[in-house]
Formats: sequence, C-alpha cells, structure tokens
Amino acid sequence: QVRLVESGGGSVQAGGSLRLSCAASAYTYSDYCMGWFRQIPGKERDVVAIITGGSSTGYSDSVKGRFTIYRDNAKNTLYLQMNSLKPEKTAMYYCAADHSRRYSCRDKVSSYSYWGQGTQVTVSS
Repeated sequence: QVRLVESGGGSVQAGGSLRLSCAASAYTYSDYCMGWFRQIPGKERDVVAIITGGSSTGYSDSVKGRFTIYRDNAKNTLYLQMNSLKPEKTAMYYCAADHSRRYSCRDKVSSYSYWGQGTQVTVSS
C-alpha cells in the first residue's frame, strides 16, 4: 500500500519561507511522477509543482521562481521549498504520486492516484 505523509506546514509571515516534506513508503517513488497541489477552502485543488522520474520539474506561473520541488531518493522524500511567500488564505498542500507515468507528468488532479493527508499553510501579511 502506497502511503504519502506530508509535514512542514505552519504559519509564516509574508516574505518568509517554509519547506514541506512528503515521505513515501512502500513505493519506488523515485521512478514516477509526483507533485504538490494546493487547495483553499471552497476552491478547486490546483497544481503547484510537478517532478518527473528524471527529476525534471514544472511549476505553476504563480510560484515560478519562488518555489522549488525536489526529491531525496535516499530518503524516499519529496520536498517543496517555498520562498518569498505571499499573503494568502489558509491552504492545504498535498503531495501526490502518479504511479502510471515516469515522464510527461500531468498537472491534473485526476492523473494522480495516491495522495497524502495534506499539511496546512497560512501566510499572513
């Protein structure tokens, strides 16, 4: 059973940084597409960043240049380094895995079959 567990969320002031972690178990996670998604209450879940099996990355326009997605294969952990955070409503950040693709990763929620429970991030002004 694939299990993804996020951590690292919290409250931070605008301009600050947070690093989210996603620990994967029972899964050769390094081979497959993974992503970080964000959801604000009442809104749809949207992609933040994705990473391929070859560690190529992609970002939403809203976070490009400020966020970095990367993986530590030795630790089976996916990260999202978030810098220069902007004020926003409290959001849940989820990591996800697409067990069907190693490359050409999709940015759609429906493409990802495994999800963590989420970690909450609040950025105050």
